[in-house]
Amino acid sequence: MERRAMSALQEWKRSPDRKPLIIRGARQVGKTWLMKEFGASYSHCAYVNFENNPRMRRLFDSDFDIERILIGLRVETGQPITPGDCLLVFDEVQEVPKALTALKYFREDAPRYDIIAAGSMLGVALHAETSFPVGKVEFLDLHPMSFPEFLTASGNEGLVKLLAGHDFATAAAFADKLVDLLRQYLLVGGMPEAVRTFLETRDLARVRHVQRQLNEAYEQDFSKHAPHAVVPRIRAVWSSLPAQLSRENRKFVYGLVRRGARAREYELALQWLADCGLVQRVDRVTKPGMPLVAYQDRAAFKLFAVDVGLLCASSGLDIESVLRGNALFEEFKGALTEQYVLQQLIGHVAVRPFYWSADRATAEVDFVVQLGQEIVPIEVKAAENLQAKSLKSFQHTFAPRRAVRTSLSPFREEAWLINLPLYAIHELAGVVRRPSGAVQG
Repeated sequence: MERRAMSALQEWKRSPDRKPLIIRGARQVGKTWLMKEFGASYSHCAYVNFENNPRMRRLFDSDFDIERILIGLRVETGQPITPGDCLLVFDEVQEVPKALTALKYFREDAPRYDIIAAGSMLGVALHAETSFPVGKVEFLDLHPMSFPEFLTASGNEGLVKLLAGHDFATAAAFADKLVDLLRQYLLVGGMPEAVRTFLETRDLARVRHVQRQLNEAYEQDFSKHAPHAVVPRIRAVWSSLPAQLSRENRKFVYGLVRRGARAREYELALQWLADCGLVQRVDRVTKPGMPLVAYQDRAAFKLFAVDVGLLCASSGLDIESVLRGNALFEEFKGALTEQYVLQQLIGHVAVRPFYWSADRATAEVDFVVQLGQEIVPIEVKAAENLQAKSLKSFQHTFAPRRAVRTSLSPFREEAWLINLPLYAIHELAGVVRRPSGAVQG
């Protein structure tokens, strides 16, 4: 499989002043595969898994003498760890917190060594105030496979290139195929194991089995890694996700977690799920000012899953009932479509989405993102519905240069409104930044 993050790793390798790199992401999004695959571009790859590895715990417990540590790592991996031609990989590094701290000393005392670290619970470890080498490392966030990555993996790289060229007039001729592939993506999602199973078997029942196993593994992590007292609340929030997203107004409601629940009771549970990458929190903004984060209202937010396929599995969505027509896009009042768009915004466009609602809840825009010095509102339509009442309200109040509606309808560009097909939402940044009329529609 091709992952877009590989280009970021190659760019990191070319940088003359690269720091140790930390890859963040939920369990099973492909961090280990990515590091090992990238390691193949070196003469040697010294891979160390810190999970259940008492030898490595003892190695880093003593002190931070880098020469001594390197001797131990050479013994552990059997690789000639030398600067420039060997990639040193620390996997599940959160299991040995002092190995994280050691990255500071590698940066200061042995900067010529190429080091990448990752861990499925790394975000939780960092939030728990693990001694961390601030300013001495770089970060790369890895998410489930995006729709373009799914297209490439399924042998449709030509469609990816067509969309990347913004030739939507030609793409319209392949709209039926693109929508059918998008329907597959909503059911399969972007978890690499689920994608691999689908491409090898074309059996959605087997894909669903993989997805359920992944969801069960996440739930086991609750008991294994979370504070014991918080586990029931983590489970309650996690289990409430399908109900939260099936509402017309997807603002997170604590009462759906437990009757009479209060925000302060679940703050730690929400933070834990976010830290390990299992949920995506989208905060409300009161106005589309620059920067958006300055106008966030953290008391109002939406909570999405890490992956649309896993959301389908956890909700018990019947596969056969949604394979025909466009019913899948309208399930949960369009929540699956909104989840899909969120994943593309985060994983491919690489922006942090917010949402906007009027103070009296008379209008709501699904997502608001910042692209450079421009604020762009995005309305998601599950069906071929071209009404955009909330966007019109937003336009009347704030007058953005461009607004985007994404739906199953073909590309259309008006004075202030762009209809970008759902299968092309990953091209948002390029389309918005081009001069009006420059896109081939």
